[in-house]
Parts: sequence; structure tokens; C-alpha cells
Amino acid sequence: MQYRAIIRILGLLVALFSVTMLPPALISLIYQDGGGLAFIVAFFLSLVTGLAIWYPNRTSKSDLRAKEGFLIVVLFWTVLATFGALPFALLDQPQMTITDAIFESFSGLTTTGATVIEGIEFLPKAVQFYRQQLQWLGGMGIIVLAVAVLPILGVGGMQLYRAETPGPVKDSKMTPRIADTAKHLWYIYLSLTIACSFAYWVAGMNLFDAVCHAFSTIAIGGFSTYDASLGYFNSVAVNIVCVVFLWIAALNFSLHYAAVSGRNIRNYFKDPECKTFFTIQFALITVCFLVLVNFSVYDSAEIALDQALIQAVSISTTAGFATTDFSSWPAFLPILLIFSSFIGGCAGSTGGGLKVIRVLLLFLQGKREVDRLIHPKAVYAVKLGDRAMPSRVVEAVWGFFAAYAIVFVIIMIGLIGTGLDNITAFSATAATLNNLGPGLGSVAGTYAEVSDGAKWMLVTAMLFGRLEVFSLLVLFSPTFWRS
Repeated sequence: MQYRAIIRILGLLVALFSVTMLPPALISLIYQDGGGLAFIVAFFLSLVTGLAIWYPNRTSKSDLRAKEGFLIVVLFWTVLATFGALPFALLDQPQMTITDAIFESFSGLTTTGATVIEGIEFLPKAVQFYRQQLQWLGGMGIIVLAVAVLPILGVGGMQLYRAETPGPVKDSKMTPRIADTAKHLWYIYLSLTIACSFAYWVAGMNLFDAVCHAFSTIAIGGFSTYDASLGYFNSVAVNIVCVVFLWIAALNFSLHYAAVSGRNIRNYFKDPECKTFFTIQFALITVCFLVLVNFSVYDSAEIALDQALIQAVSISTTAGFATTDFSSWPAFLPILLIFSSFIGGCAGSTGGGLKVIRVLLLFLQGKREVDRLIHPKAVYAVKLGDRAMPSRVVEAVWGFFAAYAIVFVIIMIGLIGTGLDNITAFSATAATLNNLGPGLGSVAGTYAEVSDGAKWMLVTAMLFGRLEVFSLLVLFSPTFWRS
């Protein structure tokens, strides 16, 4: 294990991350909100610490193996999210404990969207902006941005990219060079953010709110600048913009790249995962709409359709934006929406959850086993479209599902042990492991009332969800640490 090389890279990344403290300080200067000092202090602390870690190891350059790649990615998220908590801990408003500061930072950077803050609209503009910026940086994975510049620093990027990229098939690259891949991903990501900001502004938001909500929409994060989230705007146009861009962000970014580079959108209609994703989406919206109309929850069918559309899409893509308290909806809808977050977005998207392609492969494999029971001697292949999937991929998906289920059960039982009721513990685990945010019961709004011990468990769940379980779980294997 190349420990000195790993420490060198980590120091560089911390120093680079310190720069993200400057935009909120600039926002504070523009709005004169008095919240800028904490970000300036956090900037210098992060920069000095990063350089102090890097300088003694600056000559330790070596090729990364897969093992080092996994370790760097896990350290990257834990260390940077910890440094990201510095401004929260240093702020006068809101005053936060170390645990709450860590929780808020991890929630932002992992795009979970769970919060311990109440009265968000009364926070300094700098703090509001910083929360949204954390989600935007975490949405695509800051590590992919770092991969674009790491070759310049003498570090190979493929191992980092493989450990970070969501989805079961991690060997496919859109361009031959990994740095080019990362750059193209960010060009698309940035373009979508600008387009979403403009659309929100046209829909009626002011410029600050438009940019902030675009950050969390494209990142599928769910943070807002208001306690009432999107419900504050009470606008059908805002809800439609949110839905459209959540759908775009929840699709595999390689499809966006193919559409942009080839100036052709046919791949969207051919891709099995994309088709499955929209089938699930429209089924959820339809069910929610019919139940809301049947129970006469809203005054008109139009309002019911608007609420069904935004809440079904927001929860199922793991964004967690709210326009109403969906936990009070009738019948099975709250549980249905929480379960829909287990599916999440497509592989290679900014969404959380198991990912659509994994759920589709689990379904196809289950169907194959049923067919084998009927025809034991027949040979069946698991196919995505016209392509037969290698058995190694199918095995990996089952392994991932098993590991995911075990982690889920352990965290949920741990939360119940801290005193949370069953519904709250279940939904909080689902909301953090799927990087969703809001849950049911006492975590339907904020996580402020949750005990410190439970918050640390939920931070662990956020990490497991963001790193797709295996990237973190691999560090607990004795084989990993053997030379």
C-alpha cells in the first residue's frame, strides 16, 4: 500500500477543497449578511492543513492500484466532508454542535438532503449558498472533477474513477482518456446547471434562489433555501421545471454525452434502463394521482396531479424536495414513495438508491430462475435489450443487493436501539442509505430531534449509500490490507 502517495494526494485534495469556501464568503460580501468570517477562517484552516499534509510527501509519486483507489475515495469523502463541516461549526448563526455540523456537511456532500437546521430562510445568504454548493459538488462526485486534474499532478485516475462511479458496469468510458471522460461529464453537468438556473428564473424565482435550487436539482440533493422547500413558491411552473431537470439528472450521463456528441437522441429510446426508469416514473405518478383524487385530498384534480407529479418524481429519484407533507398522504402512498427511493436513478446519474439497472437485472435474473424451474434443461441468458449480460455482472448485482440489505438491517436495528420508533428508524435508514433525505415519523421534517448516536449512524449510512456499499465495505475485509 502506497501510504505516502495516498497522503500526498489527500493533502492536495484538501487544499483544492479549501477554495470552495471562497464563493460563500463572496456571497456574504455581496449581501452583507455577516456570515463570511467563518468561511474565510475555514478556507485558511483547510488550505494550511492540506499543504502541511502534502509538503512532506510531495515527492511520493507512484501508480495507483485498485486498492489505493478505493482507500483514497473513502478517505476523500470522509476527510473532505469533515473539513466541509468547519464553517458550520464556526458560524454564530446557526450555532451547531460538532455532531450537527458533521451531519449537515456529510448530508450535503453525499447529496442526501437530510438537515438538522430549522429556520433555513433566516440564515445568512452565505450559509444558504454553501449548503447548496456542497450538494452540487457532491452530485457528480468531486472525485471525478479531481480526476480531470490529477494526471497533471502525476496520479493515474482510472482507479479513482472506478471506485466512485455509480453503477454495476464500471469499465465503460465515453472517451479513451479518463481525464477527458471526467471533463466531458463536468461540461454536461455545468451546462445542465446553467440551463436549470435559467428555467427556475423564468418560472419566477429570484436569481439567488434559482441558482441555489439548480445546484440541488441537478445534484438530486434536495436542499432548499426555505424550510417549506419548493412548497414555498407554490408554483406549478417551478414544480414542472424541477421534475424535468430531475428526470434529466437521474438518467445515465453517458446517454447525455452520446446525445451531445452525436447530436442524436435515439439512444434514449433504445436504452433498456432509460425505458424502465420512465415506466416506473409514470406508474408511480399515476398511482399517486388516482389515490389522491379518490380520497379527495385536494380541491381539484389539477392540484392533485401537480402534487402527485412533483412528489412522486422528487422522492423516487432520491431528491427529497417537498411541496407538501407527503407523510400525511392517505393509504399506502407514504410507504410506496419511500420504497420507490430504493430504486432511485439510473447508473451513472447523480441519483441515489440501488439504481434502475440493478433492479432490472434482479428482476430478469428472478424471471430466469422461474423459467429454469419450468424447463430445467433449457439455457437462458439475462439480456438487457439485445445484449446478454456476463454472469460476473449478474453475480455482482446479487452480491451488492445482499450487502445492501445487511447494511440496511444493521443500521436500522442500531437506530431502534437508540430509542427511535420502528417507522422512524426504517424510513431514516432508507432516507440516508438511498441518499433521499426526508423520512417518515419524527424525521419527516428535520433530523434535529434525533440523538447524537443516531446521527453518527445515519452519517455512516450516507457514506455507504454514496459509495455504493462495496467501495466502503471493502475496507473491512482483511484481504484488502494484505500486501
